[in-house]
Order: sequence, then C-alpha cells, then structure tokens
Amino acid sequence: MLRIAFSDQDVEQLRYERYHHPHPRVQQKMEALLLKSQGLPHQVIASCVGVCENTLLAYFRAYQDGGLEALKQINFYRPSSELDMHRSTIEAYFRDHPPTTIGEAAAVIERLTGMQRRPTQVRTFLKKLGLKRLKTYAVPDKTDSDSQDRFKKTRSSRV
Repeated sequence: MLRIAFSDQDVEQLRYERYHHPHPRVQQKMEALLLKSQGLPHQVIASCVGVCENTLLAYFRAYQDGGLEALKQINFYRPSSELDMHRSTIEAYFRDHPPTTIGEAAAVIERLTGMQRRPTQVRTFLKKLGLKRLKTYAVPDKTDSDSQDRFKKTRSSRV
C-alpha cells in the first residue's frame, strides 16, 4: 500500500477538479486521489472509480512524481505514419499528377520516398491528404453520336 501525504490545499483542489475539469479522464483521476486522501483501501477505490488496481497505482505514482499537474496531463497514444515526413512532397506531386489507381499511387509513393506501402495504407494516407477517389463513367463509343450527346448532357448537368 502506497503512503501519500496530501496537503489541505491539494485536497481542496482535488474536490474542485473532480467535477470541474473539462476532461472526464482527469475527473476520474482526481476522484481516485480524493478517495485515497480519505484513507480508503485500493480495492474499494478501484471499484468506485471503475479502473483496475494497476491503473490506480499509475495515478498514485504520477501524483507522487509530478503532483496535480501530472494528473492533468492526458497522453493518448496516437501513432503517426512515416509518410507524414514526406507529406508535402507527396501532396504536391499528386495535386499536379492525380493517380488513376491506388496501385499507381503506391508505386509513386515508393518511388518518391523509398517506402513500400500496401493499398489500404495508401488509401488511408490519401484520405488524410484530402484527395478523393473520383468515380468515372464509361463513355459511349463515337459511332453512336446521339447516345454520346445524351451522355454529355446528363453528366454535365449533374456536375
């Protein structure tokens, strides 16, 4: 069992922050520390707050290391793509030369950056860049000029 000494000022701030902090995860941390300051056992605190005991111990250690400010930090894991380093180069190239297929885009990315990516990863990256897949339609052949004219009129009116 960890022994933590709480000052009266910290207890008052815990009471305030457990309801008034804008992020619910921080409110949960403050609630756990407030219950710890009241002398409740770890099992009871964990069940009241709704976290496991290991998470509870992590909250307590964060408080011991950095005080209340350490509890207010929220560090979610957000992986980033290695392609982000080449974002401007790739985006400029694709704005000038839009790829026809995802496979073509993957080949261009590999040529520009030296990194090979699968189609799913390339598709996700292109969406992050704001590039959308354009749907194309089959144009009637030139032998039937009437159907070609109808096609042009209906497609141009939709755009």
